[in-house]
Amino acid sequence: MPVRLDKVPPLALRPAQPGFLRWFGLLLLCLLVGVGGGVVFGDDPLPQWPVDFWELAVGIPIFGWCVLSFLRMAVYFGQQGAAEGWDAAREEDLIRKIRQGRRSQQLLSVSLHTAFRNPDDQSDEQLNKLGSGIQSLKAQPTRLGEAPLRHSRLYCGTDESSNDLLLRVMTQVLSDLAQTLAQVPGDRPLALLLEIESSFSEDFLCRVWQQAWAESGIRQITVPVEGCGLAAVDRWLDQRINDQAMLMVVALQLAPEQTEGTAEVAVGLLLGNRLMQSILAPIAYLHRPEQERKPTDADLLCATRQALDWVPLQAQAVKRVWLTGIDPQRHAAIATVLMDVPMPVQLPKALCNLDALLGQPGKASPWLAIAAAAQTIERGAGPQFIFSGGTAADGLWSTVLMPVSPLSK
Repeated sequence: MPVRLDKVPPLALRPAQPGFLRWFGLLLLCLLVGVGGGVVFGDDPLPQWPVDFWELAVGIPIFGWCVLSFLRMAVYFGQQGAAEGWDAAREEDLIRKIRQGRRSQQLLSVSLHTAFRNPDDQSDEQLNKLGSGIQSLKAQPTRLGEAPLRHSRLYCGTDESSNDLLLRVMTQVLSDLAQTLAQVPGDRPLALLLEIESSFSEDFLCRVWQQAWAESGIRQITVPVEGCGLAAVDRWLDQRINDQAMLMVVALQLAPEQTEGTAEVAVGLLLGNRLMQSILAPIAYLHRPEQERKPTDADLLCATRQALDWVPLQAQAVKRVWLTGIDPQRHAAIATVLMDVPMPVQLPKALCNLDALLGQPGKASPWLAIAAAAQTIERGAGPQFIFSGGTAADGLWSTVLMPVSPLSK
């Protein structure tokens, strides 16, 4: 569940202090009642009252006033102590929630394949094209034999079928991650989040995955992860932050059923808790993602500010903003947020709209942006901010990726 600081109860209401003038007036009233009662009900005139009667007429009201004052002060200090106890417990709960919200995962390895990458090209060339604003989204034949539609495609050899391409891409992604996993003991738990969007059948995808896994040489045994998208990362930070397991994410969109305006991409990420830093050097830190509660400008601004606060980070420190998997109708809301926060929005240096360059990546949307931002950080860039959605997203996500401090390397 998301960490909700707005659900922390408010400070306790402090009791009102006893009013001096009010209680002084009550003392005078008690004395007046005591003396007045003696005058009305006494047999002797006032000058002839004995000393004992004066003690009763004045002493009893003063004693009663003292008892009432003591009870009032006891109630006051009791309410004050209860309020202080509530505030102390609230402060502890707030600190615990803030510490929980500021958890992060280490990004240990990245594999990224888009239409900008040929099999023999280095990932640097792909990243250069992504950062330069070059578009790969264009009208071209689809893998389903349809008329040319506007989309981007992964590189495919002349004699390479779509089935062969799927196996090659899966194998390459796993091979990239296997190089890092080779440095980790084989008994280290490995949680797997597999997100594939394709027109291929489930049985065929399963067979290709098993073949690619067997060829990768990865020794660790995987267990599936509940959830999907960044919600799985959010849940991991809540429930498994002290776990020895690593989280492997493999996201792929290839030959989707609805081709128009889509992007074929393949992404692999390897994430680990802080317990891994003694084994592997992290590339960057993926901080807790924050999702807007409703698709409104105000909720998106709130989620953006909260994502920045989890670091904490000044918006001006962000070096680049990435957009991916976002409905065009929400672009105006993002532009408003960028002005209100504010963040750098210089084109194309500080704002990279992956949807405009490649097309909609579907389920792979957040992972595509995280991978590209991580590789940018590997080059020495500063903090990266990501707005991401997806085909089935209930709301946009805001995510911060931070470089590793030189002191922690």
